[in-house]
Order: sequence, then C-alpha cells, then structure tokens
Amino acid sequence: MSAGEDPLVSSVDASAYTVPTDAPEGDGTLTWDSTTAVVVQVEAGGVLGTGWTYGPAACADVVRSTLAPVVVGRAALDVPAGYHAMVKALRNAGRPGIASLAVSAVDTALWDLKARLLGLPLHRLLGAVRETVPVYGSGGFTTYDDRQLVHQVEGWMGAGLPRVKIKIGESWGTNVTRDVARTRATRSLVGDDVAVFVDANGAYAPHQAVRVFDDLEPLGVSWFEEPVTSDDLDGLREVRHRVSCDVAAGEYGYDLTYFERMCAARAVDCLQIDVTRCGGITEWLRVAATAAAHHLDVSGHCAPTLHAALGAAVPNFRHLEYFHDHVRLESMLFDGTPRLVDGSLVPSPEPGNGVTLRREDADRYRAA
Repeated sequence: MSAGEDPLVSSVDASAYTVPTDAPEGDGTLTWDSTTAVVVQVEAGGVLGTGWTYGPAACADVVRSTLAPVVVGRAALDVPAGYHAMVKALRNAGRPGIASLAVSAVDTALWDLKARLLGLPLHRLLGAVRETVPVYGSGGFTTYDDRQLVHQVEGWMGAGLPRVKIKIGESWGTNVTRDVARTRATRSLVGDDVAVFVDANGAYAPHQAVRVFDDLEPLGVSWFEEPVTSDDLDGLREVRHRVSCDVAAGEYGYDLTYFERMCAARAVDCLQIDVTRCGGITEWLRVAATAAAHHLDVSGHCAPTLHAALGAAVPNFRHLEYFHDHVRLESMLFDGTPRLVDGSLVPSPEPGNGVTLRREDADRYRAA
C-alpha cells in the first residue's frame, strides 16, 4: 500500500468447514466428534485478510446477512470502527453466542487485512513485548483411554512443553475416582518439573470442587479451570478462597462487561479470553486492559494461531492454550501456522497473521 492510500473493504466472505476429530473427544460436560471452523475473508485494495471462529455453521449466515453490509465500504485501516458498527447492527439479534462468534471472525480478519496492507506481522502492528509466547499442552480428554492419554502427554513432553492440562469432571462430576487417577497418571508421566493443570468445564458444585482438590493438591496441580460453572461467580470465588492453586475462567465471555464482572467479583486468579468468542482482537485488547486494571494476568483460550500475536503483544499475558483439536485443524486448513520452538510458540514473521487458507484442502470439509 502506497503512502496516502486509504483502501476500502470491498468484500466480506464466510465459509464453514466441519472437520472430524482424530478420536472421540469430551470433557466434564460435553462430548463431540467434529469441530467446525467458520472462516471469514475480507478484501481491500487487492489484499485478502483471513480470520475465523469455532462454532456452528450458522455463524456464516450472520456474517453474510448482518455484518458484511456494515463493513463493506469502510476504511480497511479503521478496524475499531468496523467492530463497533457490527456490534450496533446486532442490537435486536442479541450480542452473546453465535452473533459474537461471527463478529470475532470478521474482526480477526480485519486485523489481518490491516497488517497485510501495512506490510507488518500482526504482533508488530499491535506492538510486541516478547518474542515468543508461553503455551501449555491441552487435551487429555475424558473420552481417552490410558493408552491415548500416555501417547498425547508423551508428545507434549517431546515438544518441550513445560505445562500440560487434562480434562476432569467426567460425566458432570460423577466419576471423581477416575478424575483423580488420570491426574495422578499425568503427574507420573511428566515428572516433578512440568506444571499440571486440570479443567473441569464447570462440572462440579463448589463444595465438591474443593473436596476434589483435596485429592489433587498432593499431585501438585497448580491450575484449576472452571471448577464450577463460570456463571456462578460466587461459587468460583468460594473455590478460589479455599484451594491453594490458581482458579481460572472466562472462556465463555462474549463482551467486555462479562469480563469486568468476573474481575470485580474476584472470582479468578487468571482471566481466560477467547479471541474467537469475545468479539475478536478489538475486544480482546480491551478485556486484557480491564484485567490489568484488576492486577490480573490473562490467558489465551484455544485457537493458538489467532492468539499468537496477542500473546506476544500483551504485557499481562501469562500463557496460551495449545489445544490439540485446534492445533490439528489449523494445520489441516492453513499454511503458515506458528511454530513451536523450545516449548514456546513463535509468531509468524510474515505480514498479518501469516497464514493462508488451503482452499482445495478445506473444501473437502465444506459445510456452508
């Protein structure tokens, strides 16, 4: 882009791709056998920007019918203006849920487009504070048998990851014996020098979560994610005050106000933010600043390719979830995904987020 140019967004396109998992996956409160990515591509000045979300194919309909009309024709460099126009357009449709996922996909595409127009890697456009991004291996699904768990954890160890997380809370918290046994097996596999995290996905009641942690504490568990539903801020705060590890939540936040309430309630030690849910990069940065005002670190939830630049650019960023499902899908659909080096993720040095949709490969999974 030459000096003085101010290209306008000329098109917004959305497609959905449903990719089967490599094995049945599940956590404390849900099971699944496929994952859908809704990919948005925006164009301005002959340059293409790419973003995406993880959610129902219906997100693509929201992009086409409601969001694209208020983004096309806007200055491509003025991403926040496009973001706020999208939010306003959703007043009657409702902001949380599918609508916010759709906004996230468009917003991440607009930021990628802006960085490419300026010829900058996205983390440099945002302003980097670190060169590599701390990550933790995430998977350890409740649907895995012992062999599958061992195979996955050994893979993380081979990649030099200093932190690993498994799912617990199996069957809505009704199989605590297996939860503890799987955590004990994970600690045995990784040894004493690797951090062990657990994620209950809101499966327990507050007092039950505390009792479960009594069995996990001797195993050195240092991160307890969503011990209770993230809608129960009083319950999260109760658990946080009664366990010795960090309590985390926030992955289901769809707007700034949700996160402010969680911070103000002193419900978590670390706030999780998902760029594919919260409204994209524009809102993610505001949420991270809100957390900083409450003296809290933030952690990127899943979608490692989209979070890599944010992890490099935000001072109060603790780590990024290197989620098995999304790592696999992103490597199947895109060229240029970030590399793991010595257990950390290295943001792409290429303009934008650095990735290119492999459309021919992706079309095999086209859902909408």
